Amino acid sequence: MPASPTATPDHIKDVNTRYHDAAAEEYDAKWGIDFGATGQEQVRQKLVKALGGRRGESFGAGLEIGSGTGYFSLNLLQLGAIESLTATDISAGMLKRLADTAAGLNLEVETVQTEAEELPLPDESFDLVFGHAVLHHIPDLEKAFAEFRRVLRPGGVIAFAGEPSRYGDRLAALPKRAGLFVAPAWRRAVKAQARAIAEAEQSEGHSLEGEVDVHAFAPADLRRLLCECGFEDRHVGGEELLANAWGWGLRTVEASAEPDSVSWGWRRFAFRSYIALQKIDTRLLEPHLPAELFYNLLVSARKPA
Repeated sequence: MPASPTATPDHIKDVNTRYHDAAAEEYDAKWGIDFGATGQEQVRQKLVKALGGRRGESFGAGLEIGSGTGYFSLNLLQLGAIESLTATDISAGMLKRLADTAAGLNLEVETVQTEAEELPLPDESFDLVFGHAVLHHIPDLEKAFAEFRRVLRPGGVIAFAGEPSRYGDRLAALPKRAGLFVAPAWRRAVKAQARAIAEAEQSEGHSLEGEVDVHAFAPADLRRLLCECGFEDRHVGGEELLANAWGWGLRTVEASAEPDSVSWGWRRFAFRSYIALQKIDTRLLEPHLPAELFYNLLVSARKPA
């Protein structure tokens, strides 16, 4: 569940820092993050969709907000969609993991630990400001978007993906409940061991997962924000309906088992089935259904030249 409506911005930032520091080492495995061809294709599609279907667009200097372990940015860098990367996050643990992964991929990255609302970066120094699943963690979005506009060069672009919609946030509760119900039978079927200590109870940091989300968006909220912050060429779209419903169910049953006891056969099936449903969403549902119906929202706009 999201943070309490009475939570202060300082509390929200503290919770996000401690949770993401604690989760950094296991984060890629937990969410099936890939830095190979599959991950690069996923990220390429997300950027294209966030940009309103514009394909083949590339950028010079890229600034990622809430970089985490680098799923979005390192894959974009490998694709050549950005020429250089400055990765920011409130969590030092996440940035360390990102830097280690970048070194293993022979990628040059500058990391900066900072809040989104106060970027210690020069005016008009980036061509693209972007992020994945980050806006819903930021307490003061108006202030953050003003910073994004400040550090963009004239004609620069913002692009964000993976932001939860209000409808999608409610929708995710259904597969989570179903996953909890079928988890015992699933563990027996795949011969997995029940987790001795619940994931949320493994450390103080893990127990904070339910407090790190601040917003779930209606598309109209994001359109208004883009307009009020002075951006042009505004686009808000929807992404993933079937894939996320299935993915939350998978995530819930897997979280009930000791990770080492879940077979690679099951993990391959889970990943491939998720990708198959993602393709159905992309080809059949996203072009025809309103953004409000999808679990994730994608956002882009341009700073006036």
